[in-house]
Amino acid sequence: MRCPFCSAQDTRVIDTRLADDGDQVKRRRECVACKERFTTFEVVELTLPRIIKRNGARQSFDEAKLRAGMQRALEKRPVQVDAVEAALSRIKKALTAKGEREIPARELGELVMQELQALDHVAFVRFASVYRSFQDVSDFTAMIENLQKHDV
Repeated sequence: MRCPFCSAQDTRVIDTRLADDGDQVKRRRECVACKERFTTFEVVELTLPRIIKRNGARQSFDEAKLRAGMQRALEKRPVQVDAVEAALSRIKKALTAKGEREIPARELGELVMQELQALDHVAFVRFASVYRSFQDVSDFTAMIENLQKHDV
């Protein structure tokens, strides 16, 4: 690892710990040349599947787009940021566990709806109304009645 201070090639690891619930390795390093210390993080590089859109177009998985969609549904709802990040992490792990190179957008949408339903029912209905293209009030009513049936 190159020193960020003096660009020397030789650094040594002083301490190694797990971080982020074991998903990262945090290493404390020291430059042999200038004696400066710095921290590095190692993260497994996951290959997430490409998404097949409804129109047949394929695009790379975009975590920022997924996060933005969930945050839009959760807008002004009492849900902790950590809970949203944990949900995103579970979605990515589920996608990786499938082992597929490509998945339909419908499958990703279903994973998002499962997570939103566990986080907040209002956010779930917001997301589902856009995702499933509700056409009228009866679609909303059916969704809410279904939620109430399973929540009791």
